[in-house]
Amino acid sequence: MSEATPVDTTAAPSGTGCQECEGLDGWWVHLRRCAACGHVGCCDSSPGQHATAHFRETGHELMRSFEPGDDWYWNYRTESTVTGPELAPPSSHPVDQPTPGPAGRVPADWRDHIHR
Repeated sequence: MSEATPVDTTAAPSGTGCQECEGLDGWWVHLRRCAACGHVGCCDSSPGQHATAHFRETGHELMRSFEPGDDWYWNYRTESTVTGPELAPPSSHPVDQPTPGPAGRVPADWRDHIHR
């Protein structure tokens, strides 16, 4: 963990989906949760890449996967996986929420729109 960006284990997730995609009626591949403030953004495979944009805008370098069953963290500053504490629940989006998501907004040709 870095001392540059503190982890707030009490910060609740900002929602069940990418905050920016929700506002734009967009969609995402996977979700990431900021360990400093709870912001939920989409991964770098997603069209919006909002988790990385959140890091660039805020300097909050630690993100945790917000996918069911995942417990890993990513440090944007060091570009490496790291370990970290449990965060305030929930630890993922709802298990009935599809990946990619959300339901009804993912185009049939979604694989043609992702970043690789």
